[in-house]
Amino acid sequence: VQLVESGGGLVQPGGSLRLSCAASGFSFSDYAMLWARQAPGKAHEWIAGIKKDGSDVWYGDSVRGRVTISRDNAKNTVYLQMTSLKPEDTAVYYCKAIYYGVGIEYWGQGTQVTVSS
Repeated sequence: VQLVESGGGLVQPGGSLRLSCAASGFSFSDYAMLWARQAPGKAHEWIAGIKKDGSDVWYGDSVRGRVTISRDNAKNTVYLQMTSLKPEDTAVYYCKAIYYGVGIEYWGQGTQVTVSS
């Protein structure tokens, strides 16, 4: 089982990034997918989620209106499009797969996003 995030990097305030999380080794379309982040010295924060079939999404208050989560079950990939980035968005971003009702979950290793001028 693998979840591999990519797309992080250094971006200026106001800029955009698209993160990707490629899944393998499990039935991706059976799992809801979530994005979370953790900044140094701060608590883990859930920021977006999407149902297994993409029929519903949710966003955390701190990012709502600035990020869009989507998935492509044919490519076993979930995306996080981020716009209007702020320095406080600087964090390691993780994706997570969860099989609700069964309690199975997998984590990626994270990708660093740094927002700085």
